[in-house]
Amino acid sequence: MSIRENIASNLKTTLEGISSPITFKKVSRMPFDPEDLADTQFPSIYVQTADETREDFALGDYSAGKRSGTIDYILVGYVKGSDANIDTLRNQLIEVVEETLDTDRTRGGYAKETKIVNIDTDAGRFYPFGECVITVRVFYEFIRGTS
Repeated sequence: MSIRENIASNLKTTLEGISSPITFKKVSRMPFDPEDLADTQFPSIYVQTADETREDFALGDYSAGKRSGTIDYILVGYVKGSDANIDTLRNQLIEVVEETLDTDRTRGGYAKETKIVNIDTDAGRFYPFGECVITVRVFYEFIRGTS
């Protein structure tokens, strides 16, 4: 597998392992419509590989094919609740994702650094669902032909 695929798999596996204070009932690498889920499948989240930039470490032969990559992964999380708790549930999902991803910023040794760089919410547009889109930026190194 490629490093970028290994990182995506690590993100999914890491999210599947969360058990406190919430447990994701559905973790996927494929987008899904929250309206198609049963109430028992919330909270849920999916992982999408997004944009990537790459560059050589140095010009000419010195780099010997060594490169760095910066990949954004988009995590789309869904909660379902009532007027009284939907924002709280959404905030709890965001916090547990951040805390969990911080426990291994190397993504199982495939990356140099992992950090959350952006969080967007639906601002109540999808009631009774709450949606958050978390952009996770991962920095990694590779040798040309092994990414």
